[in-house]
Amino acid sequence: MFYKPEDGHGLPHNPFNAIVTPRPIGWISTRAADGTRNLAPYSFFNAVAYVPPQVMFSSTGAKPDQPGTKDSVANIAETGVFCVNIVEYAMRDAMNVSSAGLGREVDEFDAAGLTALPCETIDCPRVDGVPAALECKLTRIVELPGAHNRLVLGEVTGVHMRDDCLRDGRFDVTTFQPLSRLGYRDYSHVTEVFEMIRPDEA
Repeated sequence: MFYKPEDGHGLPHNPFNAIVTPRPIGWISTRAADGTRNLAPYSFFNAVAYVPPQVMFSSTGAKPDQPGTKDSVANIAETGVFCVNIVEYAMRDAMNVSSAGLGREVDEFDAAGLTALPCETIDCPRVDGVPAALECKLTRIVELPGAHNRLVLGEVTGVHMRDDCLRDGRFDVTTFQPLSRLGYRDYSHVTEVFEMIRPDEA
């Protein structure tokens, strides 16, 4: 099968998200200028550079009470900071609760029964108990083609890691089984890993 996105795929559901998988989930916490906390998961998320460490996520929708975008992007545009919380399998239900399109005045930390902790390098909340959290300062917001597509880029200024996730000097993902997004309504989690050595490292 071949299709041009502009012509449509003719399938019951869009296959694009199922093709580009698995995708890590960035659980983005922010604070609005008025102090309201926000927490939302984004599966268009990844790391993009080592030195300095940088990450990205993109928002692809809008809310009636946030013209042209969602709460996360609006808050980051106001404050210039955000935190990426890494989602473990055990927190999948809380993550799902925070994905609801709630009003901008609603605190998703409270809605999902989560505890917020302060960050160290930025004025922003983070999720208590996550395996890792990346404190970020905004570098730029890029408007992508499409009505509400926004790419957010940030530099990591602080890194939190849960002590029990460190084994023999490595951050071991099998200790918490990171959640990943697949296509449609499907998710997965990492339960085992394997190592491969590059030919020029042998």
